[in-house]
Amino acid sequence: MIVDVVMHPSEIALLKGRRLTGVLCVVFDVLRATSSILTGLAHGVAEVVPVETIEEARAAAAARAGAILGGERNGNRIEGFDLGNSPSEYCQSAGAVVVTTTTNGTVALRACSGADAVWVGAVLNLGALAREIRRAAPKTLMLVCAGTFETMALEDVWAAGALLEAFEDAQWTDSARCAAAVARQWPEPAQALRLSRNGRALLDAGRGEDIEWCASLNRFDVVGEMLDGVIRARRSA
Repeated sequence: MIVDVVMHPSEIALLKGRRLTGVLCVVFDVLRATSSILTGLAHGVAEVVPVETIEEARAAAAARAGAILGGERNGNRIEGFDLGNSPSEYCQSAGAVVVTTTTNGTVALRACSGADAVWVGAVLNLGALAREIRRAAPKTLMLVCAGTFETMALEDVWAAGALLEAFEDAQWTDSARCAAAVARQWPEPAQALRLSRNGRALLDAGRGEDIEWCASLNRFDVVGEMLDGVIRARRSA
């Protein structure tokens, strides 16, 4: 298995034009989109529909009876939306369909649509990811770091690098080796998350509890899988 890491948002923009046959993509937006999606799934959210724009989100929610809207711009809940982008907001919506749009995370998820499989990753489910990737045995594993606006995000690269430790027998690209080095630099996820640009912004905004939640290693035994643009909890074969 070849393991690659997409570390920068500028690379994500190119994924739509790439041939992704035989590729399993795992998307990380640790602070906070993918952590919130996984928290919702672990608490019984039925489906999450990631879209790129606010307009798409409103249209997609209108087309699904009973759907609720979630997401953020500049870290804050979008006006008129039911949920923002804090994981704690996704614990009380069991059975719901959530249509979500975020600055980077949902864009990265949609960019991977051409892959054989698209999964949702975070610090919260690294162990479950490693187990399910072993079972799936893809030709290529691509770990996609959503980033922050137009820049790389330390917390996403940390999570990708930490997952790589489970696949030391694979063929790593140079970017994969860089991600693994980042994870080794900070053995505890909370260290990296607090130091990151997003982490510091959340601390400044009084949202430190979100950092602690998103840094909870293996909190959930769930993997989100995106099929036909809809994310559901993956059922093991």
